[in-house]
Amino acid sequence: MVIAIASGKGGTGKTTIATNLAKVLDDRNITFLDCDVEEPNGHLFLKPKIEKEWAFHTFVPKVALDTCTFCGQCSQLCQFGAMMTIKDNVLVFPELCHGCEGCKLICPVNAITDGRKEVGIIAEGISGKIRFYHGRLRIGEAMSPPLIKEVKQVGLSKLKSDVIIIDAPPGTSCPVIEATKGADFIVLVTEPTPFGLHDLKLAVEMVRVLQIPFGVVVNRSTVGDRKVWRYCKDEKIDILIEIPDDRLIAESYSKGEMVVNVLPQYRKDFDMLYEKMKKRIKTVDEVCL
Repeated sequence: MVIAIASGKGGTGKTTIATNLAKVLDDRNITFLDCDVEEPNGHLFLKPKIEKEWAFHTFVPKVALDTCTFCGQCSQLCQFGAMMTIKDNVLVFPELCHGCEGCKLICPVNAITDGRKEVGIIAEGISGKIRFYHGRLRIGEAMSPPLIKEVKQVGLSKLKSDVIIIDAPPGTSCPVIEATKGADFIVLVTEPTPFGLHDLKLAVEMVRVLQIPFGVVVNRSTVGDRKVWRYCKDEKIDILIEIPDDRLIAESYSKGEMVVNVLPQYRKDFDMLYEKMKKRIKTVDEVCL
């Protein structure tokens, strides 16, 4: 089972839900993938022992000017403006390149070869029984999806897990799509505030386009108003669990401690979350059959 934990906005408690769910399920074979590569923080709570770390590189075009005919086909193909052909030169802008290698494929004289650019690192470790992976994007890099994709491929290919938990980036843009696609279930974490509701609606639209089963977790449920509940009722969206605005949760978070360790009464909520997801996935599978 692959579970992605996402949110329409930052600060809703997405990592809190993801890490504590992993901790509650650590009697199973669990893999945790922190795909929030611009600001990974799952390690602050799971505290894994990092076993190895390596650099990740992406493709950037390298043009052999002595072979190039300056036909401009590569520049015309690139939709991101990463290449520009002038009279006797081809300018390459690595920060705009998406690494699709289309320029290399279309070149009629094979003047474009593989160049490499380091965009970040990937780390692998262990936290108790939880196998842990995360990516960390280099400061100044704009393209996080290739690193997110690699973290997923590495984490999913190394070993078979009963449950794989993906901590996705916040928002609804390309990095979130890359992190959540292929998941069996998506948990959308929100809060009962006007901003929380606004961004939840965007996240719901995104997940519906992906056609992945999903449900909502309302964090800090005892503050704000009831508009999130009304919206979910009108849209027939399941609210899986509610986590109250508990000062003790905030204190444990600020210290980098696991909520379910400090406040074991919340373990039942995360057990309930897992069971509801299993039931939803099973129901969808039966309908598909």
